[in-house]
Amino acid sequence: MILVLLAIVASTAVGVGAERRWGAGAVRFGRTLIDTMVWALLPFITFFIVARLHLGGGVGIGLALGFVELAVVGWLAYIIGARVLHLSRPSTGALILTVVLANTGYLGIPLNAALLGHDALAPAIAWDTIVSQVMLYTAGFAIGAAFGTAAGESPRERMKAFFTRNPVLWALLAGLVAPETLAPQALVDIAKFAAAYGLLPVGFFILGVNLMGEREDGTLQFPPPLTAPIGVSIVLRMVVAPGLLLGLSALTVGVPDAYLVQAAMPAGINSLIVGHLYGLDLRLAAGAIAWSTAIAVLAAAAVSAVGI
Repeated sequence: MILVLLAIVASTAVGVGAERRWGAGAVRFGRTLIDTMVWALLPFITFFIVARLHLGGGVGIGLALGFVELAVVGWLAYIIGARVLHLSRPSTGALILTVVLANTGYLGIPLNAALLGHDALAPAIAWDTIVSQVMLYTAGFAIGAAFGTAAGESPRERMKAFFTRNPVLWALLAGLVAPETLAPQALVDIAKFAAAYGLLPVGFFILGVNLMGEREDGTLQFPPPLTAPIGVSIVLRMVVAPGLLLGLSALTVGVPDAYLVQAAMPAGINSLIVGHLYGLDLRLAAGAIAWSTAIAVLAAAAVSAVGI
């Protein structure tokens, strides 16, 4: 747990320091990292993990319940953002993303390993791959295309942007139909290692760069201002979402503990990836990620300390 915390703090600090030192150059480098993740690293991880994934019983049903609870909180985020807070389309899209896209990969997988042990890695990766990744490359990218300023104007242009800027969707579909012989165990192990330990420092470096790059003036405010949209994001993402999963599980079938931990994870750094690709409110996304991540890490540290 301490190592996870140190990795988060160090990676974010490096990102902040890089932006302060190199400014626009660091921002361009952060965008290059995003593009590299979208077009190379994430498709590799997704294909090889999905090709070897076996579902059944409470494991599979629990994943289905995950989609249900995310659909509910996503709808609530839209209603509150558009009709209560009267946010702009890019801000409403960013709010929805920070609620339906949880940080189950960069943070959730290593946190599950730290809190629940190595045996929790398999269900944690299953949730991240089947629920979070599917949400990202279907609903997440669709939200970006629908609400972003860089996805075109007509429905046809936005639909085209959804499919042409979404390479991991094709990797996911390929992994679902590929025979296991196309996924050697050595490459599967590399993909799992990259998912569990490689994405965290890259993701939080990008967050640090964006926290600085999206600030309103020349000074860094950390944590960022706790605005109403950020507060809504935190409550829906970290309270309502896991509460819904727990209730649905009580009504149907028990789910692995790792699923409940994943359902309570903070706003996903992938919100920044979608926001970058489609033109959403990156300041709102970065603020929601920073606040919810800080809350999650402090809560996990407290739980770990009590367990010790």
